[in-house]
Amino acid sequence: MTKADIIEEIVESTGIAKKDVSATVEAFMEVIKTSLLEKKENVYLRGFGSFIVKHRAEKTARNISKNTTIVIKAHDFPSFKPAKSFVSKMKGE
Repeated sequence: MTKADIIEEIVESTGIAKKDVSATVEAFMEVIKTSLLEKKENVYLRGFGSFIVKHRAEKTARNISKNTTIVIKAHDFPSFKPAKSFVSKMKGE
């Protein structure tokens, strides 16, 4: 399912204009991005899941083909953790 498919589903189920739904979905995604990227805050959606910022420490890796070592800098990355109730519904429980 793509973003366009999500927008179409919302339009069909609510009857709201497509441009309004599209603007709302875009704003929703922008709020999540801003929270994760700029504020380094996690986003919790009860019953659905959490968008969280994870941190990876600096580490040394090897390039086997060139037989060299490189340093991978510490960095943050986004992650999604589904809610327990969502996971149990996916499992059919």
